[in-house]
Amino acid sequence: METLESLKWLKERNLYELASKVSFSLKKIFTPCLAVKDEKVLIVGDVGYENRNVAAVLSGAYYLAAEHLKLDAKLILQNVKSRGDVSDDNVVRSLSELKGGNIIILNMSDKLGNIQELGKSFRKWVAKKNHRFVSAMSLGDLATSNIDLITKAIDVNYKPLQAQHEKIRQKLENTKEIHITTPAGTDLHYDKSGIKAIAADGNYTLPGTGGNLPAGEVYAPPNGKGVNGKVVIDGSSRTHEHTILIREPIKLTIENGNIVDIQGHEEAKQLEAALKWAASVAKNPGNVRRICELGIGLNPQASIIGAMIVDDKTFGTAHIGIGSNYWFGGSIYAIIHLDQVFKNPTIYLDGELLKI
Repeated sequence: METLESLKWLKERNLYELASKVSFSLKKIFTPCLAVKDEKVLIVGDVGYENRNVAAVLSGAYYLAAEHLKLDAKLILQNVKSRGDVSDDNVVRSLSELKGGNIIILNMSDKLGNIQELGKSFRKWVAKKNHRFVSAMSLGDLATSNIDLITKAIDVNYKPLQAQHEKIRQKLENTKEIHITTPAGTDLHYDKSGIKAIAADGNYTLPGTGGNLPAGEVYAPPNGKGVNGKVVIDGSSRTHEHTILIREPIKLTIENGNIVDIQGHEEAKQLEAALKWAASVAKNPGNVRRICELGIGLNPQASIIGAMIVDDKTFGTAHIGIGSNYWFGGSIYAIIHLDQVFKNPTIYLDGELLKI
């Protein structure tokens, strides 16, 4: 569905008014996050599920915000896409017809889908075309009525947020070893020597760049397999299908960069099942239990809500990633990337307490 049909779809399901309300808090992101001028703005979302239409409402809200700013915007809502699915033809066509140097906004209940002849990697295609993009993926677990939990995390003061991110990124960049503990029992040693740190601070103003909104984390891959210790996941856990809010913590034992033991109750069983599924279908099954990332949440407006796009940005949390990291500077290729969020970390960088 393209613009008029998508707006009609929102109106028929009594979602247009909510999108209009949400749009007021989204207008502010076009300048600090995307440095918008007179570019075309292509917004792609999906219709979501019953009572879980956050991707559709958020996409409609971005369109209405762009329209209010008198930008040249187009809105497309496709059917929900999961792993292995192909993007709708009008999505691929609209991407293909978009001349270089424009803006793309993605909001998906799960995934964008395979973009066919444009390539295997959306990020690589964006970089090649000098577009800029923002995205919010895996929104399908969140009730439509809770969309304000996402927009609240997007509606932040970006200049001080970006300054804070850069300060912490530089500290992380120059660190050789991270030691992280929590009251719940996490005690992890993470070798980061020689690895670049990345700030997901919402600054996607340079051609060919893009990333998540909500923003709010600094993260880095490990140096090889130099990750050892225990991590107690007591925030939220991403599987290949859902984000799970934790009731009974998941206890991970990590040796030489690999998860060697998972303890807990139902949440632990779901994570174990996700890793077994990944190993059963992966070309590189030995990589699906690799620790691929350590991230620090820094967004003061975010909270743990059961949508990983927000959860892992929450101030006062940290997270590890399981699986793939080649697309942000690592060397691990895997079929999954599953973030696991834990609360109240105390972080030492080369033995010095990190003050946030």
